[in-house]
Amino acid sequence: MIIADTDVLIDFLRDRRPMADRIALELTTSSFVTTVITKFELLSGIRTRREATAVEALFDVLDVYSLDPAAARRAAEVRRALESKGQAIGMADSLIAGICLEHGGILLTRNMKHFSRVDDLTLSPGP
Repeated sequence: MIIADTDVLIDFLRDRRPMADRIALELTTSSFVTTVITKFELLSGIRTRREATAVEALFDVLDVYSLDPAAARRAAEVRRALESKGQAIGMADSLIAGICLEHGGILLTRNMKHFSRVDDLTLSPGP
């Protein structure tokens, strides 16, 4: 299963190629999801009615994984491990990583700088 990070969904919403094409293809599969953290970030970034419509339409067809207790525990482990090495990635990215780890998903992201620091997290780099 592919779990979309915020940055790649922004690329899709802004029709930035080639990522927009990849996301459009992934949306046709049942194994393409995102996280509640990404949903929060996208909803928080809405500035216009047009953006609101596009974001809502995206979430009409995209499953969203929640931050359940097990994923929260994994996220906390990620955050503590990285902070102990002086390599913190921020709370939102720690939460996204925890959700991905808990569900065994592959994170589709352009943010390799942060997420490559997370042990055992499988990544699919954006183009």
